[in-house]
Amino acid sequence: MRLTPSGGADRIDGCATDDAGQTYLKARVRAAPEDGKANAALEALLAKALGVAKSKVKVARGATARLKAVEIEGVSDTEIAAFLATMEKR
Repeated sequence: MRLTPSGGADRIDGCATDDAGQTYLKARVRAAPEDGKANAALEALLAKALGVAKSKVKVARGATARLKAVEIEGVSDTEIAAFLATMEKR
């Protein structure tokens, strides 16, 4: 996941592919990248998009980096794959 803090809106912009061929989800949040505010906004954004509680989503790696790994509880691999498929069409 690639996060753009202070992005003017809270939204998921779809998927992109880097030079190494890795696909990642792009998101932006209004929150500034200070005191974990942008990460908390990202967690809330993903929770809302996936229909789970905010406490079920957490940034697992990359807390201070743009590229992040996110852990989501209560969502099956099939549900995540379906969600990502809808994002690839954007």
